[in-house]
Amino acid sequence: GNQPLKHSSSLTRESTERMSSCTNNWTMLFAAVLLICSSSLISSFRMGFSMKSFLKSNSLCMSVREDLRNVAIVAHVDHGKTTLVDSMIRQSGAFRSNQDIESMDNNAQERERGITILAKNAAIMYEGTKINLVDTPGHADFGGEVERIMNMVDGVLLVVDSVDGPKPQTRFVLKKALEKGVKAIVVVNKIDRPQARPEYVIDRVFDLFADLNASDEQMDFQVVYASGMNGIAGLEPDKLSDNLQPLFKEILKLPLAKVDEGKPLQMLIANVDYDDFKGKIGIGRILNGELKSGDDIVYGKPGETYKKSRINEVFVFNNVGREKVEKALAGDIVMITGVEEISIGDTVMDKEEPLPLPPITVEEPTVRMSIAVNKSPLGGREGKLLQSRVIRDRLYKELDRNVALKVYETDNSDTYEVCGRGQLHLTVLIENMRREGFELMVGPPTVIEKVIDGVKCEPFEVVDVTVPNDYSSAVVSLLNKRKGEMTEMGPSDGSEGQTQLKFVVPTRGMIGIRSALMTATKGTIVLDTQFDSYRPVVGAITQREKGSLLAFEEGVGNAFGIAAAQERGLLFIEPKDEVFKDMIIGVHQRPGDLAVNVCKTKALTNMRASGSDDTVKLTPPLELNLDIAVEYIQEDELVEVTPTKIRMLKHPDHKAWAKKRQGL
Repeated sequence: GNQPLKHSSSLTRESTERMSSCTNNWTMLFAAVLLICSSSLISSFRMGFSMKSFLKSNSLCMSVREDLRNVAIVAHVDHGKTTLVDSMIRQSGAFRSNQDIESMDNNAQERERGITILAKNAAIMYEGTKINLVDTPGHADFGGEVERIMNMVDGVLLVVDSVDGPKPQTRFVLKKALEKGVKAIVVVNKIDRPQARPEYVIDRVFDLFADLNASDEQMDFQVVYASGMNGIAGLEPDKLSDNLQPLFKEILKLPLAKVDEGKPLQMLIANVDYDDFKGKIGIGRILNGELKSGDDIVYGKPGETYKKSRINEVFVFNNVGREKVEKALAGDIVMITGVEEISIGDTVMDKEEPLPLPPITVEEPTVRMSIAVNKSPLGGREGKLLQSRVIRDRLYKELDRNVALKVYETDNSDTYEVCGRGQLHLTVLIENMRREGFELMVGPPTVIEKVIDGVKCEPFEVVDVTVPNDYSSAVVSLLNKRKGEMTEMGPSDGSEGQTQLKFVVPTRGMIGIRSALMTATKGTIVLDTQFDSYRPVVGAITQREKGSLLAFEEGVGNAFGIAAAQERGLLFIEPKDEVFKDMIIGVHQRPGDLAVNVCKTKALTNMRASGSDDTVKLTPPLELNLDIAVEYIQEDELVEVTPTKIRMLKHPDHKAWAKKRQGL
């Protein structure tokens, strides 16, 4: 009976010795940590820092904001993203049911084109939590807007059409979100459409997450089915609520905004706006610290000399407007005034301990155009802003808010080179300048080439086409002529009689092809493009098979001259339009240019033919706007842009260039 007791005593003694040993080890570890902290603290005091600085430098005060969610809404163009945001704002409870609420897309061009061009902020309150919403563009040309706002959010709503599924721009915006490590909620929108196929769409979205190397946590995304137009949502496609409450509840489950109360003020400027009374407004998220009206701050980028300034006013977003506050905390998305020279990518910092954040990086431009003073014979009659100095100031001012744009001066003092993400990116800028009263001369879009490993390369695009079966061969033929390489071809999922095509085409080959594709398919084509990569230059590409009809002399077009000219092709002008020599007035029905006299009048003689002189039958002119004109022109042609007119003309040196080409 004593043996077990003896064994128990020995166990107790061994356990006691082990516990004593462990206690000694923990004591030694604690002493070591205390010694390190004491040394660091003493060093801090010797360097003149306070206890507060010591805590800041060691980041011991990490916390989260329970009352705040910062969310971006991203999608492919025309998948109903802005309509969904408008419904969310309407159901936030801040408006009457019959109250007229301004849409997030309130820019004139956004209404006309039906797309989102600029990223915009809004905020709603739901169950005591403030949800900051950032609406982003869905078109690939405005991808710079998506890249810069990802620094302000902790989660995204990925909106996908219930029929189309993920598109090329869906891949782009999701890639940017995943690179920032944010978590996504997938919103299958337009679920009320009769052709909706939610299971197929979710499978495609899951494959897209996998292709983009999403983490396990990001792959475990929540799906919400919704109809933005009707303002309904649900967690099952056949069990929708009468409102968007299920979507709001899922937003509250997104990661909380992480803040470090110990660090000094850090706010990265992601957008700038301008107010006629308050001046330049900086928009961004306070990453750490707090910001108050009247604070003295410094701002700038890493490696640059910091500038001093004072905050005049601080605003936070409230529904679709803004609200003035005395103080904003870490995690808030705010607007600040009083810092006149602030720009996108600057960090607003504590003047005592400035800690700059890495600046915003965006992908490089791929297309460039020249913008010059209008020197056409009809120039200077309409616009008020004509001088090269005024044009230069306006272009460089655009750089303050358009981070994906670049402007360079050329050897000609009247001409500037503007580089952007695509043709639409640049034409939106030109259209804005036209409406402001500028007169410009615009050159054709050209691609920006690079030398990679000693090889001359040019940008290529992934082209996704959905077209009726009857016109698929015409599309394949056109893209093959533009050096396109077909990568996929098959029936379109869920659409009878439709063919799905995928090509990789040089960006140079896609310039000016949209109108030809629309004509060849009688307007039935659905075309999406996305930048792919730089590849070796593929050689010469025929941009246009037909030539132009040129005005023979300066004057005013009349019915007699136009009736004779329209036998040679289709015209852009109508009677009483002013023309000048070498102005492009139509499309020749054959290759090569042809000069025609649309100012010619009928000879006044006594000879008359019975019935033939009574009426002159004219074909309605072709539609001509800025986008069509920029697509149409070739390297020896220009577009004249005035507040009321769009004209095309031959470059003044086109004959000399033609002689040089013949000599080669």
